[in-house]
Amino acid sequence: MVRPPDHWSAGSFSLVNPKGRCQADLPRLLRGVAQELERLGDAEVYDLVLHAETTSRGPWYSVTVYYARPEDEP
Repeated sequence: MVRPPDHWSAGSFSLVNPKGRCQADLPRLLRGVAQELERLGDAEVYDLVLHAETTSRGPWYSVTVYYARPEDEP
């Protein structure tokens, strides 16, 4: 069995739709996340967390991505 590392490190970023008319456009937000992941290149994604805040205009979405790139490893 492979011994896990003594510590973990991860980068993260969050994206949110602009508040207002497009705040509930989930496909738009996910396209933005996909573009950011492509910019990162060879990153291993650990987790994607979708947040939905309820507002008077409906849901307001955001996504937080946790990742590591090979050059970030100890």
